[in-house]
Amino acid sequence: MQYRALQVQQIDKKTFSRNVVTRSFDELPAGELLVKVHYSSLNYKDALSATGHPGVTRNFPHTPGIDAAGEVASCDDGTFQPGDKVIVTSYDLGMETDGGFGQMIRVPAAWAVPLPDGLDLKESMMLGTAGLTAALSLQELIQNGTTPDSGPILVTGATGGVGSLAVVMLAKAGFQVTAATGKLAETDYLKVLGASEVIERAEVLEGSDRPMMKPRWAGVVDCVGGETLSAAIKATRYGGVVTCCGLVGSTDLPLNVYPFILRGVRLIGIDSVECPMEKRRAVWQKLAAEWKPERLADMVDEAGLEGLNEKIDLMLNAKLARRILVNLDL
Repeated sequence: MQYRALQVQQIDKKTFSRNVVTRSFDELPAGELLVKVHYSSLNYKDALSATGHPGVTRNFPHTPGIDAAGEVASCDDGTFQPGDKVIVTSYDLGMETDGGFGQMIRVPAAWAVPLPDGLDLKESMMLGTAGLTAALSLQELIQNGTTPDSGPILVTGATGGVGSLAVVMLAKAGFQVTAATGKLAETDYLKVLGASEVIERAEVLEGSDRPMMKPRWAGVVDCVGGETLSAAIKATRYGGVVTCCGLVGSTDLPLNVYPFILRGVRLIGIDSVECPMEKRRAVWQKLAAEWKPERLADMVDEAGLEGLNEKIDLMLNAKLARRILVNLDL
């Protein structure tokens, strides 16, 4: 049996190609669970994998796609039954294990989450890893005592996948959201999502050369890292909570200890890759219910496998304004 997939081939040490190819089921990796994929989504990690970034993928040929949603074709250990609808995100999917940019995946059954009531397969991939990450950030803010009465929440990288979903989820939960972005042309869009205020990302950095900044944020969802994260921490109010999930700005964190020992600021890392299954399932349940963004379809553009090359290039050049839903049935 055969299926179609976007395959990345290594031509030489620094050159890679991307083409839609037909593959055999026999070429799939080992695993108990065989899934017919209907939808995936494009993430920054996928774009890196598609260009041969060694920090994501080292073995080629390879099919990227850290997200997948579809129907179970077979399950050798009985965890799922044929026809069950499942979500598979993160773990090693799309990194060294062929991922969701193929119409079939084979993975360990322990990687799959049953599709919760309240979501269909398409909606689940409008959310994908970005939605899971945003929801994990919201959960940490709430569990650490941040409430809508605490004050404004800063979201950096607000037009990105995680950032935009964080804006809409925080607003739906009643928080006052300040969205920071380098794309002020998207101000109206961010306000439609629920942002009370939209600021240019340079404003976040104003005064960041000082050890401490004027306390401004009750909490932060940082999707950027580097100097932006450092400045956000320095400007967080006493007892505030900062979540960190991004590194597009930098992997370095130029910071002193003052915000932590003088203001009691808490910095919490958000990991969606190895997130425990119990926590993962609970968050997906919330994404299907009280945290489910309204008008999800307005937040995405849809593409088939043949259109992915263009979208990958746009993502790498920071020219995407919406999440990309990948329809494997097109």
